[in-house]
Parts: sequence; C-alpha cells; structure tokens
Amino acid sequence: MRLSLALLAVLAAFAAQPACAQVMVTETVEETVYFSQGGSERFVASAPAQVPQGLASFGPFRVIDPTRAALVDLTDSRSPAQFEAMLKAYPGITLIEMIDCPGTEDDRANLRLGRMIHARGLATHVPAGGSVRSGGVELFLAGRQRIADPGAEFAVHSWADEDGRQAADYPESAPENRAYIDYYREMGMSAAQAKAFYAMTNSVPFEDAKWLGAAEMARWVPLN
Repeated sequence: MRLSLALLAVLAAFAAQPACAQVMVTETVEETVYFSQGGSERFVASAPAQVPQGLASFGPFRVIDPTRAALVDLTDSRSPAQFEAMLKAYPGITLIEMIDCPGTEDDRANLRLGRMIHARGLATHVPAGGSVRSGGVELFLAGRQRIADPGAEFAVHSWADEDGRQAADYPESAPENRAYIDYYREMGMSAAQAKAFYAMTNSVPFEDAKWLGAAEMARWVPLN
C-alpha cells in the first residue's frame, strides 16, 4: 500500500494533537479518509491540486480575478467571516472555482457558508481535474448555477458525531439528519430529491467514500 503525500500531510497535521484526540486514518489507492473523534471534521484528503496564487487570499479562498474566486482548502469556523470579507473587498465576484475542496473542519459553519453562497447568487464550477469531496459537496450544491466539467470528481460519505455515531444511527426525523435534508431543500431540491440525495451520501460509512464523476452527479442534481 502506497504512502501518499496526502497521508503524510495528515500525519504531520495531527502530530501535535493531544493523546485524547483519537485520529483514525483509512487509506485506499484513491483517497485518504480521516477524522478526529471529539471534533466535527468531515473531509477526504486526496492528491494535492495545483492551487492558483491569485490576487488575494481569504482563508480557503483565492481571488483569481475581480469576478472569480477559487476554493482550494478545508473550510472551518472562520470561513463564513472570511467569505464575507472577500466579497466586501471584491464585490464583483460571481463564480467560485472549486479546484481542491477536501471538506470541512466545522459542519455547522460549512452549512452556514453554503447558505451565504446561495444567498449571494454565486455560481459554483468544478473544472476538469477539480475535486470536491465530503463537506465540499454541500458548497457545490449552494451555487445558483452549478457547473461541472468532464473530468471533475466528487466524493461523498456519511457524517459521524463525536461519539462515532453516523446518520443511520439516528431516526430519519432526528435534528441531526433534518439539518442536511433541510439544507438540500433550501438549495432547490424537492423533498423527495433531498431525501434521495442524502440517502446516497450515507450509503457508504464515514471511513469510506463514494466517488462520482460529473455525469453521475448530474443524475442527482441539475448541472449547467
């Protein structure tokens, strides 16, 4: 089994974590899926993408030009404020290029960020070679216009709470599950579509990932 650059980055990032933060790492030939029990991380590491330097940086965002920003890293609790600061500095931004989006370190903040993207009417675009994974998929769905080129990739999986319980361990009507279904409804899905899409994302456990190409994602949500 190869030891990927992504896995080395994971190990380095968590080397300073206290012993009580139990880090679990699962590697396959395609991706490294990891999480820290006791936290709210939900992301999938993969081979590093080429990240544009851009005009300015705002957390995980890079301003490519006055109308486009790129999302190139994990989101966290600071991301909504960083997004707001970016749009204040560059109010002409209308599109987010999703180049390397491994997920989030804070699910609640990530859903708040998605609602902000949707409210501003921004488009989301995954170019060929772009990778949107785990919590990053919620941000892709936030686009008023969603574009995915051939060669774009997506990865989904179930979430897990600090006790290791996953979506299937809660009743369908539980707030933990309703939060995501309600979000998908806000992003334009019907009740049936939201439930079906959520079920698909939870069809694989947290420690694994289901990979979709642009054509497969188009079967679940309208793409432009």
